[in-house]
Amino acid sequence: MTAPRILVVDDEADIRGLLSEILAEEGYEVEVAADAASARKAAAREEPDLVLLDIWMPDMDGISLLREWGDKRALRCPVVMLSGHGTVETAIEATRLGAFDFVEKPLSIAKLLRTTERALDAGRRRHKAQRALIPPLVAPVGKSRLMQRLREQVQQVAASDAPVLLSGEPGTGREAFARYLHSLGNRSAGPFVAVSCAGLDDANAAARLRGQVSDGKVEPGYYKQARGGTLFLGGLDDLTAQAQRVLLADLEQRGWQHPGTGEVVPFNARFVSAAPPRHDGPAGGLRRDLLAHLEVVSIRIPPLREYAEDVPDLLRIYVDRLVDEEGMPFRRFSVAAQNRLRNCPWPGNVRELRNLVQRVLIMGGPEEIGLEEIERHLVAQQAPDEPLVKQDLLALPLRAAREQFERAYLLQQLMLCNGKVGLLAKRVGMERTHLYRKLRSLGVDFRQITED
Repeated sequence: MTAPRILVVDDEADIRGLLSEILAEEGYEVEVAADAASARKAAAREEPDLVLLDIWMPDMDGISLLREWGDKRALRCPVVMLSGHGTVETAIEATRLGAFDFVEKPLSIAKLLRTTERALDAGRRRHKAQRALIPPLVAPVGKSRLMQRLREQVQQVAASDAPVLLSGEPGTGREAFARYLHSLGNRSAGPFVAVSCAGLDDANAAARLRGQVSDGKVEPGYYKQARGGTLFLGGLDDLTAQAQRVLLADLEQRGWQHPGTGEVVPFNARFVSAAPPRHDGPAGGLRRDLLAHLEVVSIRIPPLREYAEDVPDLLRIYVDRLVDEEGMPFRRFSVAAQNRLRNCPWPGNVRELRNLVQRVLIMGGPEEIGLEEIERHLVAQQAPDEPLVKQDLLALPLRAAREQFERAYLLQQLMLCNGKVGLLAKRVGMERTHLYRKLRSLGVDFRQITED
């Protein structure tokens, strides 16, 4: 377990040295600052677990700095005020601005250590309470055994800071799982910064990740924006070769070069990434050395068709969300409609399901959404080479569904046989002459498959 980090802010060098020595002996990690400017930089670099803040300092008094941190919401940890000239009014003002306690100088070491322990304990309880208040829609929905196991897996991984790769088809909710992982982790009080890797190209990758200097000011990059929280890289397979090189260079040195000073700033964010299945194949083009950094832990996000029993729960959740957040009229799905949607292949996964719910509510109608209405919305729009498991055969008449199934089935079997009809006949248990006629009637050109 990481030792609590305490920032001591006092303009007296003797006090800083004394407190640093005593707190270090108690097992705390200590950083010191002599004035408000140094304190700002230290807190911005890495937020401490507790600040011991002197009131009377030369550049800015501690009360003003505490107010500044509160106004900007730049500090979430407890603050204990220190003063050798304390008054009741000062103590009241400090408490009003959010200070945890007020300790007078000359310092009683025993009292200071008790106050430090109480403040850290209060900070831990507040952090735990914040983690417990996970919005219901952050936690993935589903009562199926598959989703229960997946939630348990995410909960186990959340306890560490190890980089996580979420693999799954587009639309499976990989970012939603990343947010759930973030909400359960030690960095839940920090920011969640979502980055679309498609927006990182050869020209802008370095500036967007590391930051850049513009008009004499440093514009923070994604690394800095995610400080103390989680950096989510969505769509790793969209990274260009140059963007991969930039990201890999930073991961290997465990930090990035500050655009203003040139110093290497250590990472202070957890990396969570998303990629499609078989992301390291030739089509993906992702460097294996880059994946070695980002895939310390791998979690597979399943397609919706693998937990179709959760579709009714998802329908209710999306209806409630759209009604509450967008003011759409309430409608409910009939049992027949729910059962029909449970048997859809959902090639677009939960994203496609949500779009259908939104479309149904926008179009309006009676409160109950019936089977006929659902059938009208389920228009088959599949590519010819769509895998058979993703084809919605129930949306077609029997003859068309049978022909579509037979064509997809024989095409895929023929490819496994390298276009050899003789092998195909044995594999599928058909007489060869009859098989030739079947292939011609379905428009399957086995000669083309052989050439390919």
